[in-house]
Amino acid sequence: MKIIDRYIFTSFLKTFIAVFTILMFIFLLQTIWLYISELAGKDLDFLIIGRFLFYFAPNLIPLVLPLTILVTSIMTFGDFSENYEFAAMKSSGISLQRAMKSLIIFVSFLSITAFFFANNVIPWAEFKSINLRKNISKLKPAMAIVEGAFNEIGDINIKVDGKSGKNDQLLRTVIIHKKNPERRGNFTVIKSERGELVGDENSDILSLILFNGNYYDEVQPNDYKARRKKPFVRSYFDEYKINIDLSTFNEVDLEEEKFNYSYKMLDSEELRIALDSLSEDLNQDKKNFSNNIINRSGVEQIGINLKKPKDTSQIKSIVAKTPQGEEPINYHIKNIDELYDSYDLRDQQQHLNIAIGGIRGTLSNIKGKKEILQKKATTINKTEIQLHDKYALAMACFILFFVGAPLGAIIRKGGLGLPMVVAILLFLTYHFIGIFAKNSAENGAVSPFLASWLSTFIMLPLGVFLTYRATTDQGFFNPDVILLPIKKFFRKIGLAKKEKK
Repeated sequence: MKIIDRYIFTSFLKTFIAVFTILMFIFLLQTIWLYISELAGKDLDFLIIGRFLFYFAPNLIPLVLPLTILVTSIMTFGDFSENYEFAAMKSSGISLQRAMKSLIIFVSFLSITAFFFANNVIPWAEFKSINLRKNISKLKPAMAIVEGAFNEIGDINIKVDGKSGKNDQLLRTVIIHKKNPERRGNFTVIKSERGELVGDENSDILSLILFNGNYYDEVQPNDYKARRKKPFVRSYFDEYKINIDLSTFNEVDLEEEKFNYSYKMLDSEELRIALDSLSEDLNQDKKNFSNNIINRSGVEQIGINLKKPKDTSQIKSIVAKTPQGEEPINYHIKNIDELYDSYDLRDQQQHLNIAIGGIRGTLSNIKGKKEILQKKATTINKTEIQLHDKYALAMACFILFFVGAPLGAIIRKGGLGLPMVVAILLFLTYHFIGIFAKNSAENGAVSPFLASWLSTFIMLPLGVFLTYRATTDQGFFNPDVILLPIKKFFRKIGLAKKEKK
């Protein structure tokens, strides 16, 4: 590697590491604020919080890495131009492309690494982070009794209308569904006007004292007919005490990994297999539902009866009525009202009510099935977007370098001022175009392929344009293209006025 290549590469690498570190730190802080509600009040040590951030850091790479490359390239080449180093390179016969040679190799290697990172590390980190979040959410559920909603504490589900007192220990209008290990379901219900939580910080037993309430217990007799009467036992109490064991509440294994499926947890090969399976399942579901609707409508049965009539005189009647050049069966179906008119008024009304009921039921089934099919289609679109994003990330890193490097040479400004502003504006444009396109693709309005690649395709011509302008020593925008014709126009008007005078 020549001295000039080493100097350019070293300058770029130093800026790259600094910018990447700053941006990663900023995005990690955002992650903490985003998930602070899941971490607060759980008595987590710094090791668990560190693991939480470590597992979430790879998910930030698709945002941080392209932005880092864009900012670094603008700052590096802007600094070269501002300090006339780039002018010295040109005077020595070193063009922009030659100056970018070592960085093109580095960014190409970085792009390939980004693909393998997105294909292997990010799915692993997603798997770890989701399972860790679910395990953390199990810690200390007893400390989160929300008003107006059922909360699970031990072997009871409790709902309160209000809480009061110094430590929110006084409860108003308590409803409890008590679990029974021998029977599944809510067979025991306890209702009271008020309650109080009594416990000691050093004790694993929490006492719930209820006042002025009723105890309902549903009875299940052996006789099935007697069950239909839904018998129950009711008793009244002035005071009722329930002891809840809290010893096992925080015994949560944070290493447990039960949740193992999400399209974000799969690599490219697994995503292709998942796409095939999901598409086949959707197509089969559509086919089965379509056959079910046709069978329930009776259309096929009508067709069989028309194609194989037992009475030969019926065939002659149909053929005689059929206009020339039209199929007899089709003509008969279009004139099915003749068959309907052959019934009396009562039978017609009965058939009409049956038909209307059948149509309403069919429409209701279609509406419900439509929502199910839309959810399946959305899952397929999200899976396909995830597949294309792995390749789009690598290409975006490469293209954004060719946007930032010539742009830095054109604006001739280094540092964290103007280059950072320009880079953030460009990246926000790139990022929000991708977000809007992907949101549209999830609903099927846009192709998932186009949604993943749209922002990259938009940046590609911009990179070619900027590279051409920087190579030919032209600015980003030449105002003379617009101003010169306007000046000539007004100059002609001025000359014309002088000639009239």
